Amino acid sequence: MDEVKVIVAHSERATLRVGDVFLKVDADQARIDVEIEAMALAPVPTPEILWCKPPVLAIAAVAGTALGRLGEPSTASPAAWVAAGAAIRKLHDAQLPPRPGRAGRDLDELAADLDGECELLMANGLLPADLVIRNRQVAEAALRPWPPVFTHGDLQIAHVFVDGGEITGIIDWSEAGQGDALYDLATLTLGHEEHLSDVIAGYGTDVDLDVIRGWWSLRSLLGVRWLIEHGFDPSAPGCEVDVLRARM
Repeated sequence: MDEVKVIVAHSERATLRVGDVFLKVDADQARIDVEIEAMALAPVPTPEILWCKPPVLAIAAVAGTALGRLGEPSTASPAAWVAAGAAIRKLHDAQLPPRPGRAGRDLDELAADLDGECELLMANGLLPADLVIRNRQVAEAALRPWPPVFTHGDLQIAHVFVDGGEITGIIDWSEAGQGDALYDLATLTLGHEEHLSDVIAGYGTDVDLDVIRGWWSLRSLLGVRWLIEHGFDPSAPGCEVDVLRARM
């Protein structure tokens, strides 16, 4: 019998691997619905859906290896990063999905959440005040109008699988929907700034680097407290706190 491996588990959802099958357990059926819909619409390689019996979605493992992990050097080739950029551009050029996603939040609401989170980070002593204030300034660049595109919404490098210079699959689509293209690009390169030029080369168009940096700061500021509360360490080398320090 195949071993059961816990990939990730917290109070909101859990993902288990049994052989070549991933079982995603999610208390929010809406997230499962979004994931199924997005994978059906996305013009890029996605996992095969094996079955769905709420609250469990079963998907097949994709070939290849993850582009990398946050906090670890990526061993993927420059060609793989270029291919990732090209795949993202193909997704962003596709027909819009029917609903907004994580990368499409209302700007006023996002700014209010960010300001509240910054206050909590300082009040609870989770981050130095000067680090929070500086990154809140950097994050302002991301808070601007954007043309909606088909976004993945959680395009961290562990969700992009490659084989050599080819994309073999992009996983975890529960945050997909209409959103800001640069949010996806920033999420992919969070903590891996050295690969941004390869991603942009594959993406095939100029991007506003200040906005990318703004999303790095914004995503990290919003993530630190959540990660701590769910048993993760944002201060590990190369992770969110280091991303924030790099803007100082």
